[in-house]
Amino acid sequence: MENIIEVSGLRKEFQEITAVKNIDFNVKKGELFGFLGPNGAGKSTTIQMLCTLLKPTNGKAIVNGYNTTINPGKVRKSIGLVFQESTLDENLTAYENLKYHANFYGVKKEKAEKRINEVLNMVQLIERKNSIVEDFSGGMKRRLEIARGLLHYPQVLFLDEPTIGLDPQTRNKIWDFIENLKETENITIFLTTHYMDEAEYCDRIAIMDHGEIIAIDSPEQLKANLGGDIIKTKIENKDEAKKEIEKMYEVEVQEYKGYLTFEHNNGEEFIPKFVNHFKEQIKSITMQQPTLDDVFLNLTGRELRDEEASTTDKMKNTMRKRGH
Repeated sequence: MENIIEVSGLRKEFQEITAVKNIDFNVKKGELFGFLGPNGAGKSTTIQMLCTLLKPTNGKAIVNGYNTTINPGKVRKSIGLVFQESTLDENLTAYENLKYHANFYGVKKEKAEKRINEVLNMVQLIERKNSIVEDFSGGMKRRLEIARGLLHYPQVLFLDEPTIGLDPQTRNKIWDFIENLKETENITIFLTTHYMDEAEYCDRIAIMDHGEIIAIDSPEQLKANLGGDIIKTKIENKDEAKKEIEKMYEVEVQEYKGYLTFEHNNGEEFIPKFVNHFKEQIKSITMQQPTLDDVFLNLTGRELRDEEASTTDKMKNTMRKRGH
C-alpha cells in the first residue's frame, strides 16, 4: 500500500530540550494511524512538524508527496488539522465558522455552500447550522472542528487528542463518527491520544516516550508480542520470590506497586501449579489477557496512566507556585 506520510530522522530541539529524537515511520494511504504516549512524549510536536507549524531541527518529512520544509504551502492545502484546544470563534454561527475557513482556503463560492452543507450533514450538525457556537456542547464543538478540517477535501486529517476533555459517552460518539468518516471519505486519519481504549481503534499505532518511537505495529500484534497471559501476584518476601520465579519459569518479572507481574502461556493451567508451589506466601493472584497498558509497562517499566497523573500533579504544583 502506498505511503502518504514518510518520516526519516525527524528531530526537534528547543534550547536545552530535545522534544523529538530522530524518529522514522511511515503512514499508509487510507490508514487510521495513532500516536500513543503520555503528555510530553513528543506526539504534538511531531504533528506540528508534519503540519508545517514547526520546522524540524533535522530530518525530513514528506506528506502527500510534498516536503514539509520545501513545499509547506502545498502540504497545508492537502491536510486538515484539529488542535487539542478549540480554535472556533464562539461568537459566530456554525455556518459562519465554516464559511470563514472556506474563504481562507480559497474554496470557490459555488463549491463552498455545497461543501458546508455536506460536512455539517456528515457531523450531524446541519440542524444547528445557524446556531451560535457558544451554545454548543463540548462534543458538538469537537464535531464542528472536524467538519472544518474536512471542508477543503484534505488527503490527511490530523486529530491532536480529538476527545480530550469530553465525557465517556461523547467520546464514544466521536469515535463512531471517526470510524465512519474513514470508511465513507476514503481519507487517511492521523491522531494522537493517551487513552488506551482509543488506540485500539487504530490500524497501527506508534508508542512514543521521551521523544522516541519505542514500538510500532497494530494493537493486536503489539499485545501478541508479549507472548502470553499476564500474571499479577502479591506475595510475601517478594524480592526472594521475584528471583525464584525468574529462575524457575525463565521469565522477566516486573515489580510494580507491591505486585509482581510476568507473562506466561496457558495461564489457566499455570496458576494452580504456581499457587501450589508458593502456598501460604501468596496474598492475591490474577490473570488477564495483555492490554496496551501492559505493552507500555513492559516497554517502559511504568504505566501510561501514572505518567498522566504525574503530569497533572506537576501542573497543579506549578499553578500553586504562581498563586492561582
